[in-house]
Amino acid sequence: MARLTTDFWVAAYRARLQLASIPAFVTAKGDATAGAVLVKLNTLDGEAICFQRSFDLQSGTRAWVVLAQGPERDVDASIAKQRSFDADLWVIEVEDRDGRHLLDEDGLDT
Repeated sequence: MARLTTDFWVAAYRARLQLASIPAFVTAKGDATAGAVLVKLNTLDGEAICFQRSFDLQSGTRAWVVLAQGPERDVDASIAKQRSFDADLWVIEVEDRDGRHLLDEDGLDT
């Protein structure tokens, strides 16, 4: 199966969020073809969660896992640390008081 470019996946993800009336912003743009993506969920109460994609070597599946969770400033520091050694990294900030991020929906695992 062909892989989607990162910029195409980001555009599709943002469109899906927009259809659900969930604001999202690209706060760091990485490599358009193959950059990794972090998704920061800001619940607008001073807390945040950062998700990254993980690949399971045994099953061959991909899943979104929590990279950092807690006070927003701590999550931001974790993201900054990741960006310090990966200039190709994309960061998308999703803002939703209800904690919706849609990463668990079909089609967003590609």
